[in-house]
Amino acid sequence: MSATIIYDTSLGRTMSRGQDRSVAGSAFRAAFPVALPVMTSFVVIGFSYGLFVTAKGLPGWFAPFMATVIFGGSMEFVAAAMLLGSFAPIETAVVAFMIQARHMFYSVAMLKKYGFGGWKKAYMVYSLCEETFALNPAFDPPVDVDPEGYYFALSLMVQLSWITGAAIGGFLGPVLPFDTTPFGFIMTALFTVILLEQMLQEKRPLPAVIGVVASVVCLFVFGGDSFLVPSLVVMTVMLLLLRRPIEKGGIE
Repeated sequence: MSATIIYDTSLGRTMSRGQDRSVAGSAFRAAFPVALPVMTSFVVIGFSYGLFVTAKGLPGWFAPFMATVIFGGSMEFVAAAMLLGSFAPIETAVVAFMIQARHMFYSVAMLKKYGFGGWKKAYMVYSLCEETFALNPAFDPPVDVDPEGYYFALSLMVQLSWITGAAIGGFLGPVLPFDTTPFGFIMTALFTVILLEQMLQEKRPLPAVIGVVASVVCLFVFGGDSFLVPSLVVMTVMLLLLRRPIEKGGIE
C-alpha cells in the first residue's frame, strides 16, 4: 500500500507538480459529495436567474457575468432590476450593503478555518455564501486531505454550479418555445416565500411586520423608484428601538 502524503501549508512543504495535482485531485474528490446537494439546487436556481435576466430584457451573457463578479444570490436579482431603473449609485450601494452585510458575520465565524494565506484564501473570502458557510462547519475535511484545498474546492464547485445554471438560463431563455416574461416575477416570489417561511418559523412576528409596514408606508410616501433606502432606514431604527423587548419576548 502506498503511503499517503498529507500536505500542510503551515509546514511550508515543497511538493512536485505531480504531487500537487494529486493533492488537488484528492481535495476535489473529498469535497464533491459534500457540495453535490448545494450544487444541484444552485444549478436550478441559477437557471431561474438566467431566465429572470432575459425576461427583464438584458442580454443572456449578463447572467453568468453577474454570477461571476457578484455571486451574491439575492443581490444579483436586485442588481439586475436596479440596473434597469434610474441612475442611483448611492441608493444602489446602500441596498447592496444592507443585503450583503450579513456576510460580515459569516466571515468572523470562518477566521479559524480560513486561517491560511495566499490567493486561495482571497477567493474563499470572496465566494463565501450561506451555503458554503453551512457546509464548512458541518463537514470537516478527511485527515488525509489538505484542508486549504478542500475548502477551496468546496467554494469553487458551489460557485461554478451557480454560474452554470445562470449561463444555461441566460442563453436558453431567449430561444425557449414559450413566453418567459412572467419569469420577471421570480425575485418578488423568492422574497415573498422567504418572508412567509421566516414568519412561520418565528414565534415573534414583529420584525417581519415592521418590515412589511415600513416598506408599504415608504412606497406610498417616496414612490416605487425611491422607497428602498428609506424603508431600510425605518426598519433598522425600529428594530434597534424595539430590540430589547423583542429579544425578551415581551412583544409578540
